[in-house]
Amino acid sequence: MPTIVVDVMPKAELLDPQGKATTGALHRLGHGSFENVRIGKRFEFTIEGEVTDAVLAEVRKVADEILSNSVIEDVVAISVDGVAAEVR
Repeated sequence: MPTIVVDVMPKAELLDPQGKATTGALHRLGHGSFENVRIGKRFEFTIEGEVTDAVLAEVRKVADEILSNSVIEDVVAISVDGVAAEVR
């Protein structure tokens, strides 16, 4: 069964408080080589059958309308079993 993965990240121009806190914690723990951390969301859809253009279009619609808040987030990638199907 194929797995479709959708990655959603905060818009680049917006502050990511979780990422900022994680960056600070890493520095305090001695991992100072990380300049910036951004934290997003990952959704995995397992489907039966073949991943067609229609299925990917449906996933894109769900990602845009339900999984992400277009005001503050971007759908940055949709992949199928680790292979990029669509990147924005």
